[in-house]
Amino acid sequence: MRIKKGFVLREIVGQKVVTGEGLEQVDFNKLVTLNSSAAYLWEHVVDREFDLETLVDLLLDEYDIERSVALKDSRVLLENWKSIGLIEE
Repeated sequence: MRIKKGFVLREIVGQKVVTGEGLEQVDFNKLVTLNSSAAYLWEHVVDREFDLETLVDLLLDEYDIERSVALKDSRVLLENWKSIGLIEE
């Protein structure tokens, strides 16, 4: 899967947010706020193919957490991103 074209991570007033830009996302009228770990993952997978295991490995590399926690958090994040249309398979 990959992040759909036209979505950009920005920092607005100290918050990391994803916005839709360009003709591809002209109907996307949301700001999606990301916490620090979600923003970290976004920055490391933007413009490349990734899967659940990619996200898990990135979290394990960056944070001192158990694999089960990284797996659960990555699944929740992917489902969220899918449900609001930020990624495509």
